[in-house]
Amino acid sequence: MITSHHSILLIQTVLVAYDVCAPWHSFEEYCMNLIDAFIVGVPKSGTTWLANTLNQNPVLEISDPKEPNLIASHKGTFDRINDLPNWSEYNKYFKNNLFRIDASVHTFACPVSPKRIADKLPNMKFILCIREPVSRTFSHWNMVIDTKADIRNSTNWSEFSIAWEDDRLRDDTLYGKSMKRWLEYFPLENFLIVDSARMKIEPILVLDEIEHFLSLESYNYNIDLSKHTNSAKNRKKLSTIGKIVQKLFSLVPIFLKGPLVTRLQAKDINIYTNSLISKEIKINKITNSNYKICSDIVIKDLKLFEEITNFSTKHWIEEIEYQINQ
Repeated sequence: MITSHHSILLIQTVLVAYDVCAPWHSFEEYCMNLIDAFIVGVPKSGTTWLANTLNQNPVLEISDPKEPNLIASHKGTFDRINDLPNWSEYNKYFKNNLFRIDASVHTFACPVSPKRIADKLPNMKFILCIREPVSRTFSHWNMVIDTKADIRNSTNWSEFSIAWEDDRLRDDTLYGKSMKRWLEYFPLENFLIVDSARMKIEPILVLDEIEHFLSLESYNYNIDLSKHTNSAKNRKKLSTIGKIVQKLFSLVPIFLKGPLVTRLQAKDINIYTNSLISKEIKINKITNSNYKICSDIVIKDLKLFEEITNFSTKHWIEEIEYQINQ
């Protein structure tokens, strides 16, 4: 009787036997070959909207959850785990055999990710979404303190100046520093760099550029800039009723709540936005003092990024200089 274990051994044997002809060199890499592209970064730069919009395309699929964080040692803003990835686990994050995109946006700032990916997939393509760095940093910091993620990770980021000194916030902002590492392993043409502001101004053109970059046929997307933005105004604080609902829902077995969650997601319904379940939070606004805290380091890094990518950062530098002189 042939079991699944025997089948795996058979596939491994075939791969080894035809190693000279095959583009991969291990069974793990064979599994990883099903990953076709990455939205590699960065946090708070429109990647949630982009991933959800791209997911409309019937020929491609975004990882579920959006950020599996399988390859990077950066498992989100705070967690750092240096264990080697189990590449075959990628199959858990996709349901179909389509063009597969991993949208783990902390990958870009992770120092070990470039080599890990290059060792397995030297021809990989990357979509890099970036925005004016100081506003990105402020938005990221604001999200962390709103959700109290810093407290849960035994850190105090209550002051922006303190948070900026923490590499776990700063590294996602230093595009030049990160890009320099990536270009040691991949050519520049393997990256499509997108200013996130363009997604609001010319979303169709951005999507066309992505399709061309990934060699995909054009698709007529339903553009809705108000959905899936992950902005501060969409974050709400749970009421007492909301906390009870969340607790009760967490006790329901996955096999029971899974179909319900899927249906709600398909209709873009979030029960936690109900006024009985949650309430709006106070939104902090960026000031010139925030720009002054970051400006020297950020401007120097932007000049490096432009030097190694030919991506113009002049408009961002001018904005930062304008803000610090107010």
